[in-house]
Amino acid sequence: MVIANKLLDELLKDYKNPEDLLGKNGIMQELKKRLIERAMEAEMTNHLGYEKHAVEGRNGSNSRNGHSSKKVISNDSELEIAIPRDRDGEFEPQMIPKNQRRFDGFDDKIISMYAYGMTTRDIQHHLKDIYNVDVSPTLISEVTDAIIDDVRSWQNRPLDPVYPILFLDCIVVKCREEKQIRNKSVFLALAVNMEGQKELLGMWIAQNEGAKFWLHVVTELKNRGVEDILISCVDGLKGFPEAINSVFPDTQVQLCIVHMVRNSLKYVPYKDKKAVSADLKKVYNSPTVEEAETMLADFSEKWDGKYPTISKQWLDKWDNVTPFFAFPKEIRKAIYTTNAIESVNRSLRKVLKTRGALPNEEAVFKLFYLALRNISRRWTMPIRNWKPALNQLAIHFDGRFRL
Repeated sequence: MVIANKLLDELLKDYKNPEDLLGKNGIMQELKKRLIERAMEAEMTNHLGYEKHAVEGRNGSNSRNGHSSKKVISNDSELEIAIPRDRDGEFEPQMIPKNQRRFDGFDDKIISMYAYGMTTRDIQHHLKDIYNVDVSPTLISEVTDAIIDDVRSWQNRPLDPVYPILFLDCIVVKCREEKQIRNKSVFLALAVNMEGQKELLGMWIAQNEGAKFWLHVVTELKNRGVEDILISCVDGLKGFPEAINSVFPDTQVQLCIVHMVRNSLKYVPYKDKKAVSADLKKVYNSPTVEEAETMLADFSEKWDGKYPTISKQWLDKWDNVTPFFAFPKEIRKAIYTTNAIESVNRSLRKVLKTRGALPNEEAVFKLFYLALRNISRRWTMPIRNWKPALNQLAIHFDGRFRL
């Protein structure tokens, strides 16, 4: 659309400084207001079928009936708009529909700020400081509450039949319940799909983390269409592998090596931590499971006198510690640690950092869904070396692989 210079010169004839153009009462604000009102006058003309003051409107069945005033919030300001009325009350403006007080895009700003961890009060003050718009905490809550239907649809969407890799972990949040603040565990399932892309399959909330609830999680994944998971990477929670295999009996469960090392070092004072870590690294960096067993035996001989629980801990979980030894380095890097999902948890903790306890479980789902939506926008590329890993998985899991 070409705007004539003559019109621009007329608009700017009294211009002296940027405030005259861009300020609260500047030309841009007045122009926006007048254009909206002019557009609605055109809508009224189209509705009645004749121009304002036209003879067709005299003694007709319907006619203009003045204006009503309405405050409308736009992306950068609050405008008081004169809405035309007709005598029969049949006019439905399209520019600003009845009961609408915000232009498209304004709600998106509120949702975006909420997703990055700002509270309703923070958002209220920010909108006032930046846009000089007064928005109540109630309105902000109404806008963000509208996302709950999206959360339900996302949580119940159908899933792919096969996922090569699944990471399971949970994060603890503070939530109000029965006038008390309690810790709640939010369970997350992050998968790598056949294209090598990360995909969050869902989130669930419970009072505590436990193998029994993880059984509920994997059962729901199956009910939503998952038929097979090749490898599942988990922390060392007791009963976790059994819970997974009760639903997906052929899934290879891999315990997170980082968790194993971290738990082992709980028993070690600072002066020995570096040496113990180095010797454990020889175990999980071994090229084969046979050499890993030899390295663990050497570790046991060297350290059991001082820290007998460490080697026992590894031996007790050996069947779920060693699966990654069967794979080449392309796959080992992807499955020997749950870092992929722990990085998601770190991002969620940043969002939670500015908040106290969330008011209820619905608020937890709302905040996490919006935050996870932002996080997943960064997952634009397949995980590193995915093509070689995919070929190795196809060979190793022959008969269960779907390309």
